[in-house]
Amino acid sequence: MAKETAPKKKTKRPTPEKRNLQNEKRRVQNKVFRSSLRTSIKRFNEETTKDDKDLLKEKLSEAFSLLDKAAKRGIIKKNAASRKKARLAAAFAKNAK
Repeated sequence: MAKETAPKKKTKRPTPEKRNLQNEKRRVQNKVFRSSLRTSIKRFNEETTKDDKDLLKEKLSEAFSLLDKAAKRGIIKKNAASRKKARLAAAFAKNAK
């Protein structure tokens, strides 16, 4: 007579369905933020053709802030944010003269 063993308990872990929902929610939030970042950079580039230096400085500041936040959140890499900031700063310096 073989001795019957009790079934082993399964380990608790997050369900794949919950993980998928969380990932989808984060993906949408990141997509919205990335879109606002790109819009901010485009608005800065549009202002470079105009002569209003105060508005240009304001747009540059907004773009820098969003780039820093994106790098902090991991939406874009730190070096990518730094590279974009350097290019925006160069465009600002070129138009500030």
